[in-house]
Amino acid sequence: QKSAIGQLLENERDLMGLAQTGTGKTAAFGLPLLDLIDHEASFTQAVILAPTRELVQQIAVEMGNFSKYKKKLYISTVYGGASIMGQIKEIKRNTPHIIIATPGRLIDLIGRRVVKLTDINYLILDEADEMLNMGFQEEIDKILEGTNEDKKTWLFSATMPKEIKHIVTTYMEDPIEVKV
Repeated sequence: QKSAIGQLLENERDLMGLAQTGTGKTAAFGLPLLDLIDHEASFTQAVILAPTRELVQQIAVEMGNFSKYKKKLYISTVYGGASIMGQIKEIKRNTPHIIIATPGRLIDLIGRRVVKLTDINYLILDEADEMLNMGFQEEIDKILEGTNEDKKTWLFSATMPKEIKHIVTTYMEDPIEVKV
């Protein structure tokens, strides 16, 4: 957290964080993200991708705790195993500043034209190695290809397999590297 938070707030650059599970990665990306989000603007500014519904829910709880004094900040969660119609209604009712999603459900919502990634400022890949281990390479590529070139990508992973190196070299620009 100490290394990543300062880097993310001081540098408008991509970041690659390598740290084991349980080292506080959510705070490492969540706190600076909340500081950088313009809660007065009414468009989705950030997407946080996580491999499982449980991790999406966990991140949402932590982000809710971090932002409880930020009025008019909307965060939505989207993941499989829950009603997609309920998730669509929530997104349309209050355009979220931040969407926390699993890759498959996000692709589904993009295909339905409910979520648009062309205007986001930040894309965070949490537990990136786990997403790749679960077979989400194609979805991650599709999501990254659908974002604007100016957005910042923050990738957090416990390990550095070749698939992660592919993401770094293909979609990130001179990322800051933080290792714990």
